[in-house]
Amino acid sequence: MSSDPTPIALTPAAARRIREIATAEGRPLMLRVAVEGGGCSGFQYRFDLVEQGLPDDLRIEGEGAAALVDDVSVPFLKGSEIDFVEELAGAEFRVRNPNARSSCGCGVSFSV
Repeated sequence: MSSDPTPIALTPAAARRIREIATAEGRPLMLRVAVEGGGCSGFQYRFDLVEQGLPDDLRIEGEGAAALVDDVSVPFLKGSEIDFVEELAGAEFRVRNPNARSSCGCGVSFSV
């Protein structure tokens, strides 16, 4: 990990959506983003909503919301931006990852 205190960013749209979900659920929630092996391009993103982080998590805060990334996933996500997009096909959290050499049409799978 670099000395950059926030190697991963949370966009205002993602922060707003995390806050909306937490409000609807009536409890504090954070977005957990992880990189796992699999998917059609070799790696895939996993998104979960959690109430607590783990001791080794990188915590990314912005506009009253937080996202967590486990220490194994941080190198794959360095320099990335976690966003929330709403399109005609649906709405989803999405990672804009400068480390991904290629990705697949699903938007969740990538290779490095």
